[in-house]
Amino acid sequence: MKDCFSAIPVFVAVVECGSFSSAAIRLGMTKSAVSKRISALEDNLSVRLFNRTTRKLTLTEPGERFSDYARNALTLAEDGFSELSAYQGKPKGTLKINAPMTFSRLHLVPHIKEFLESYPDIHISLSMNDAIVDMIEGAFDVGIRIGELKNSSLIARKLSDCQSVLCASPSYIATNNKPLHPEELLKHNCIYYSLFQAGVEWTFYKNRKPFKVEPKGNFIVNNSDAIAEVLLQGLGIGQLPTFIVSDYLANGTLIPLLPEYTLPDHAIYAVYPERKHLPEKVRVFIEFIQKKLSTEY
Repeated sequence: MKDCFSAIPVFVAVVECGSFSSAAIRLGMTKSAVSKRISALEDNLSVRLFNRTTRKLTLTEPGERFSDYARNALTLAEDGFSELSAYQGKPKGTLKINAPMTFSRLHLVPHIKEFLESYPDIHISLSMNDAIVDMIEGAFDVGIRIGELKNSSLIARKLSDCQSVLCASPSYIATNNKPLHPEELLKHNCIYYSLFQAGVEWTFYKNRKPFKVEPKGNFIVNNSDAIAEVLLQGLGIGQLPTFIVSDYLANGTLIPLLPEYTLPDHAIYAVYPERKHLPEKVRVFIEFIQKKLSTEY
């Protein structure tokens, strides 16, 4: 029975990841080791938990019933460990973070060394990804989200405001008419961020009146750094957070457009799965990054 208890995290990882290989990556184990642990669990319980084929891995009916209990047991155990860490007063363990690529490069990675030196018992696993990933499926402890938040079971804590600006290079403006109204953007090559959570439209406000424009252009990309790069090359007009383009605006390599119009207010959030007790490693990381952002914005 002892082996059964120790196999629960492996079983839950396989269920959530959908394969032995993906679960092995999450757990830092070999695929064969994961397979052996599941086989041993099935032998000890005298029941088959998974149907295995060369292409697919699915839960059996007993496996489906057992998975609910296993997940609940693992969650309770994790909550217990988190509660104990508060008494220990020393955050520790692996902290799995998911954050946008450009934001990570500019505002997380530069501070990683200081954070790890402040909390030597914490190890960081950072996944830089502009796409919105499933926090539960990826087993992430905390994520960074920018802009509108979709409804979910995640807890969100605001870290900072996030201002955006419409901009282009002087070379682009020199060869194209400078837009004076949002509707004139329809005549321009607008560079669009394909993962924009607010939808396909750009919204501008003047005297509280909204003006919506659906940008059209010859380049759509899922990375903000790439947009900034082609804007600097003079390809077109783009809308980017000021934390990405502030230096370019300061030195004049990009210039703001439609300054009499305002863009929607956004924010930077830390999100994490709902738990009764927030793990200390998550709490100290959120507080650390929030302090850093308060000095940078």
